[in-house]
Amino acid sequence: MEQLITKAAWDLANSLYAVALTGAGISTESGIRDFRGPQGVWTLNPEAERMAYRSYERFLEDPRGWWEEMLNRPRVSLLGGLEEVKPNPGHYALVELEKLGILKWVITQNIDSLHEKAGTKKLLEYHGSFAKLRCVSCNLRLRRDEIDLTKLMQENQLPPRCSKCGGIIKSDTVSFGEPIPSDVAQQSLEEAWKCDLLLICGTSAVVYPFANLPRVAKQKGMVTIIEVNADITPLTEEGVSDYLIQGKTGEILPRIVEEVKRMKK
Repeated sequence: MEQLITKAAWDLANSLYAVALTGAGISTESGIRDFRGPQGVWTLNPEAERMAYRSYERFLEDPRGWWEEMLNRPRVSLLGGLEEVKPNPGHYALVELEKLGILKWVITQNIDSLHEKAGTKKLLEYHGSFAKLRCVSCNLRLRRDEIDLTKLMQENQLPPRCSKCGGIIKSDTVSFGEPIPSDVAQQSLEEAWKCDLLLICGTSAVVYPFANLPRVAKQKGMVTIIEVNADITPLTEEGVSDYLIQGKTGEILPRIVEEVKRMKK
């Protein structure tokens, strides 16, 4: 493993445009449950999964009813109290790579806002954020506390409307069956195409279209793709990634960063 960590550090230090992709594996190390693991949300509560699959269809049919149901539910998320969860060393390692000028963007599947909490500036939240709201027409995003949703419900003014275009606002998190917001989808593809190094951290690479981004990068050639994952993924098996450093992102990424710093002295 030491040789691979040194190799990853050298590849990063010598890259011109590095991009990171992150998935649930980096968040589970902060205590957030995944969805389909042995103790995952859907594994232990199949009914919650069925409701999740129905959510976007319900929103399209009756936005007001959807919002009323959302606001009347207990505030705690299926993933736990996300407001209290803190970033882990893996998140902070990516922030360090950004500060060093190496990492140009982080593209994450995670909705937990932990990259933002850690301090990542150039961040694309592919599946949205639990902490934000989004206009489904123009993609304007707002912090949840920028709109008094309880007041709107009391005044029978749901669903909330966009101040920019008048479109309907929903939670920013992307539901099953909902298209990836066009602005994020487009920029993610552009970054995957531009990068000369792709650092894949804690994703099983089976959820599409996110899992297609490494393949987009690979197609153009002249790119190094590094996986830091607890387990082998389809990217490993299909030869999309150049090499895998197997283990926890919160342990491996800080070691890579320290090696990068040593090389840059």
